[in-house]
This record gives sequence, C-alpha cells and structure tokens, in this order.
Amino acid sequence: MRSTVHLFLMSILLAACSSSNGGPGLQSAGGVNGNGGAGSGGKTGSGGAGFGGRTGSGGSSSTGGKASGGSSGASGDTSSGGISAGGAAGGAGGSPGSGGSTLPDGSAGSSDAGLDDATALGGNGSGGKSGSGGAATGGMNGSGGSPADGGVFAPCPASGDCKILPLGDSITWGINYGGGYRIKLFTHTTTDQKNVTFVGYDTSNPPDSTALAKLGSSSSKWVAKHEGHSGWTIQQDDDLVTGKSTATNDGVNYTGKKVVADFGPNIVLVHLGTNDLNLGQASGAPDRLGALIDHIVAAAPDALVVVAKIIPLPAQAAAVTTFNNAIPGIVKQRTDAGKHVIVVDQFSALTSSDMDQVHPFESGYEKMAVVWYNAIKPYLH
Repeated sequence: MRSTVHLFLMSILLAACSSSNGGPGLQSAGGVNGNGGAGSGGKTGSGGAGFGGRTGSGGSSSTGGKASGGSSGASGDTSSGGISAGGAAGGAGGSPGSGGSTLPDGSAGSSDAGLDDATALGGNGSGGKSGSGGAATGGMNGSGGSPADGGVFAPCPASGDCKILPLGDSITWGINYGGGYRIKLFTHTTTDQKNVTFVGYDTSNPPDSTALAKLGSSSSKWVAKHEGHSGWTIQQDDDLVTGKSTATNDGVNYTGKKVVADFGPNIVLVHLGTNDLNLGQASGAPDRLGALIDHIVAAAPDALVVVAKIIPLPAQAAAVTTFNNAIPGIVKQRTDAGKHVIVVDQFSALTSSDMDQVHPFESGYEKMAVVWYNAIKPYLH
C-alpha cells in the first residue's frame, strides 16, 4: 500500500515538472529565464529587480534611474536619461542647477542637456551638470571686463552722453598739442556717431580752431574739461579723488572737491606715473596706483576704469619697464575682486618720433587716442 502511494505521488510530481517549461511553476512568468524576474521582471527578462531588468530594455542610466526603474530603468546603458530623473546627483537641475559652470564668453554652461552627449541627453539629471545659464553672462573676461555679475556690463547710459573723465598729468593736459589725446579721441567718437562728453573742473589747453574745424558740425559738442595736471604725481591726483587736495591749478581751487564723486563719470581714463619716476619716486609707485584705482572704484563703482601702461620716458627707461610690468597684476587683483578695471598699453603705441622725450607730439596723441578708443568703443552708444 505504501509503495503504491509513493509511486502515485512520484507520478504526480513528474507530471508537474514535465509541464512547467515556459509555464507556471518554479520558472513561471517570474522565473530566471522567463518573462519576469525577481519582481515582475526576470534577471535577463524584460523587467529587472524592480520594474526594469539589468540587461533588459532598461539600463544602468535610464530616464527613471534607480528609483522607479529598479536597478535600471526603461532605457539602456546610455539611454535618454541620466543617473535619475530627478537625479541623485543633483535633482532636476544637475549639480550646480540650471545654471552651470560657464563658457569663456559666459553664454552658457558646458551642456544644456547634460554632462556631455556621450552619457545621455540628460546627464546628471534633466538639467545636467551645467545647464543653459552658466555662472554669468559676461564670464571672467566678458564684455564687462572681468566681473561675473550675471549680465553684460554697460557703464554708459543707453541714451545720452557717456561721461569720460581724463585723469592724469601733463600728458593728459596735452603739452605740445592743444587738447592732447582728448580732442583726437573725441574726433574718433564723433566720426562713429558715439555720444560722449568729457568731465572735470579743468578747462585749460583747449584745441585750436584747426582741430575744431575737423570736427565739422560736431565741434559744438566739444567740451574741454579734464583733470590733467602738469607735473603731478599719482598721489596728487589721488588727493583730487579723495578730497584731500588743497591745491590750486589752472585757476581751479580743489579744496573740498572730489573729482570722481562730483561728476559721476561712466569711464575714467588713467595715465599716471611719469612724474613719480622722473622725480625719483619709483619706489611704491605701483602701490600708489593701486590705491588710486581703489578710490576711483569706491567713488564710482559702476564706472569703467581704464588704466594705461605709461608712454616711454627714455631718461627713466628701466624704471618705466618695471612700473609698466606691475600694472597688469595691479589691475588683475581688482578684476578678480569683481571691479570694472581694464589695462591698455600706451607704451607700445608710441615711438621716439612721436614725442619729445616726455610728451607726445600730435602724432603721438593720435596714437594714444586710438588705444583709448579701441578699449572703450564696445561700451559706447
């Protein structure tokens, strides 16, 4: 009797096993090689550990990621998603969010859709590591000069005149040629129909009638104002900015005046240091120039400050080289701090035939004007 029962049970088991190929049972729809898996998908089936499979129609980087797609979701190894839809690495915006790192011109991040195209359309989330914004529109060396301030730097008003303050010594005043580089610069701006005016308390050394005649109808817009003071050092001009000066020059008493704060220039042109070197005051000149720049920026934080490498001074050639070589570093310290300061090279623009030994002739002032104009033209309207 027991043998009969045993044989009967064995026959039932054998029948069950023989009918389970692809059907229900130990390897049913959720079996190892079936249509499913450990959950609703199999190890190599169309699903996976969750809703997807390890090598199924999903992959290790899906649109769903590790959450709703199990160990991998509904796409392949390099599918249209990233690590996750919301992204463990950075949510919907990627690591830095929808902004991103930035290109040199600040126009966008490194990829609008993801870290790069090789990994997916999504990268580290739907925004990717660097999205459509970037750290700043301008970038380090954007149109605003240096600061990453989130937009294009525009020191000049959209309409009306851009106010320019020429700040310097006799080279700004214009020894050898009435109006110096200022009249030449104004000629370039009016030729290109740019709206500028000069500001300052000093009106001495105006251009002659011949120079004014070259302006044609624009001569009526010429303003002879400036802050160029013959023989003055960096410190003396700095005192004009900070209000410490008690000097009277060209008929102007500067007691109580602050030439930057009083006029609110949009652009300041600085050419200073020649007299420091000529008077044997080269030591500390770069630091004094840096302090002057800081005072200008403090008085007009939205202005563009253009600092020149000074023109040649043959009697102090070595000192000029040392001083000029320090200027880019002085400017960079300020731009790295977000200040609107740039450097121009007036030294290389002039040759010995363009000047006496200190001051330019007309040809030299023209060359200086071109250097200034090329630097500020992008900001003018």
